[in-house]
Amino acid sequence: MNPMYRVAIVDDDDGVRQSLSSLLRSLGYEARTFASASAFLAALQDPPDCLLTDIQMPQMNGDVLQQELLARGCTFPMIFMSAFPTDAIRERVMARGALAFLAKPVDADTLSCYLAQALE
Repeated sequence: MNPMYRVAIVDDDDGVRQSLSSLLRSLGYEARTFASASAFLAALQDPPDCLLTDIQMPQMNGDVLQQELLARGCTFPMIFMSAFPTDAIRERVMARGALAFLAKPVDADTLSCYLAQALE
């Protein structure tokens, strides 16, 4: 039996969190949702197997979240998404080891492929 991988979803938009959570559960993953980067960091004592995070969020954006996670030695795969993707941000997060940088709305098949690559 395959283990149930835990994927953390960090996005300040409740609708996005809910829809991605439903998609991930339908793909066989356990989805844990967080409304902010700080809420995710507060729960980091139980790290996920993969992180799916928005870039544009108040207080701490996804770019800064990635820097903080790397500074803490986190090595789980990270997938970033943005409704306003720019080459500069894409290049920055990818240079730091991101698995993917996806434009919102995220294509379910594309996300599924990246999650499979990260976890299976």
